Amino acid sequence: MAERINNYENTNRLFDKAADTINLPEDERLLLKTPFREVQVEVPVRMSNGKIEVFLGYRVQHNTARGPMKGGLRFHPHVDIDEARSLASLMTWKTALVDVPFGGAKGGIACDPQRLTEKELEHLTRRFTTRIGLAWGLHTDIPAPDVNTNAQVMAWIMDEYSQRYGYTPGIVT
Repeated sequence: MAERINNYENTNRLFDKAADTINLPEDERLLLKTPFREVQVEVPVRMSNGKIEVFLGYRVQHNTARGPMKGGLRFHPHVDIDEARSLASLMTWKTALVDVPFGGAKGGIACDPQRLTEKELEHLTRRFTTRIGLAWGLHTDIPAPDVNTNAQVMAWIMDEYSQRYGYTPGIVT
């Protein structure tokens, strides 16, 4: 069996290579590599067969130096905290390189959406929003579609978030 690549370690190696080029001090490297916040939640959902299945959801908020964090939300069986860390940091660098006033974030749920009914997917999305919603906000972190998420998923998030915290159409893009 092939050894699993640690995406976050690989991302940090690439960051260090770039930091070496500009002689960035170690303390500043550590500050720029360390995520601001990591959230992991369990998301129990009653499936259409009556059984409860527990999914794991993640959100890594990497950096707020340039503004609120922004990044995709993925629904895929291989979503994990390592992938979210890596992609959140890459989102920080991507927004900085193109001078967009956002920091980076990324997250998702370890699930196979093709295996879920539309109702199960909606329940999963809404329950995830309930569990992680306090970490989101217009001036904090704004999720966006990514792998296996779309406008419908974002609409469920906006609706659930708005029911809890007041009408907030800008909570997703």
